[in-house]
Amino acid sequence: MAKKTYFTSESVTEGHPDKICDQISDAILDDLLAQDPDSRTAIEALTTTGTVHVAGEVTTDGYADVQQIVRRTLKEIGYTDPRYGIDCEDAGVWVAIHAQSKDIARGVKRAKSGQQGAGDQGMMFGYACDETPELMPLPIMLAHRLTHKLAEVRRHNAHNALGPDGKSQVTVEYRAGRPHRLEAVVIAQQHIADLPERELKKLILEKVVKPVCGKYLDPKTKVFINATGRFVIGGPEGDTGVTGRKIIVDTYGGMGRHGGGCFSGKDPSKVDRSAAYACRYIAKNVVAAGLASRCEVQLAYAIGVADPMAVFVDTFGTGKIADDRIADLIKKRFPLRPSAIIAHLRLKRPIYKKTAAYGHFGRNDPDFTWERTDKAAALRRAAGL
Repeated sequence: MAKKTYFTSESVTEGHPDKICDQISDAILDDLLAQDPDSRTAIEALTTTGTVHVAGEVTTDGYADVQQIVRRTLKEIGYTDPRYGIDCEDAGVWVAIHAQSKDIARGVKRAKSGQQGAGDQGMMFGYACDETPELMPLPIMLAHRLTHKLAEVRRHNAHNALGPDGKSQVTVEYRAGRPHRLEAVVIAQQHIADLPERELKKLILEKVVKPVCGKYLDPKTKVFINATGRFVIGGPEGDTGVTGRKIIVDTYGGMGRHGGGCFSGKDPSKVDRSAAYACRYIAKNVVAAGLASRCEVQLAYAIGVADPMAVFVDTFGTGKIADDRIADLIKKRFPLRPSAIIAHLRLKRPIYKKTAAYGHFGRNDPDFTWERTDKAAALRRAAGL
């Protein structure tokens, strides 16, 4: 009998406190990029009961009305009722944004034209595998689909009984390294106080869990919906939120490694963001080319230096050719310098707010240029496959 293993990933809805902050940070970035594509930002947000605090550093020729952006973002998420811990009209918004350090700016700008240096040191990872059509791990894809479906059901619930805050978690059973079934599904969904527990569980089971996970459910799958029986106090009232605290949700659900830097609020001169997108782009093309069924790529940078310090490839024993040969192909065929990554993936556009919930990878959206597999055929030919 094939060996059984289990892997678990989680996701959160756009109304989760940390995700509120990610979306606010990226909404401000988008607003500035729309005015000045060369804007450089590092925007952080914090939210707790009834309040949002925004801080960070900016270099731009544009102007962002942060108060209005925060309130608009809260409204779009669904925080329009004080019962859910914060509402867009009455929330207190504090802003402390100042100019970017000239020392940091110098490290990016001093390089010759076309040789823009990295905005900071750091290492970034990208991952892809052939478990799903999106070339993503199944656990994180199912977790995202569940939270996205929770939000969809909330928006269409006639009784306005569900709140914006919610979470999902799935445990996938693997056999011989391939997804086989779901061992467990966990859902937490904010709701109003007078919604009967039985009614809530039936609604989520029938409208969320079964439509999303039906193919992988069986009689032994454990399903837990609001396991404590009550989730009324949610959003910023129930849990303080901070930008960048859901980096594993944002990427591969723990299946791939993470360099540690978050994405939201950072313009593409920050390799935390742009090089992580490049790593995903590279890994996805390697798998799409059939060079491996799993691939992880790491790039490492030094502040002010254009070329990466190193390129690392691991195909976990699934490569059709040696990992070091794949690394050589990557160096020849992919943009690796920050300015080249930004140009090739067209990253100076206001596209980031929609990345800030339900994952930055595995999305079928033309603005997510790092999801293209346009280099797969050339890679395959170069590898002689």
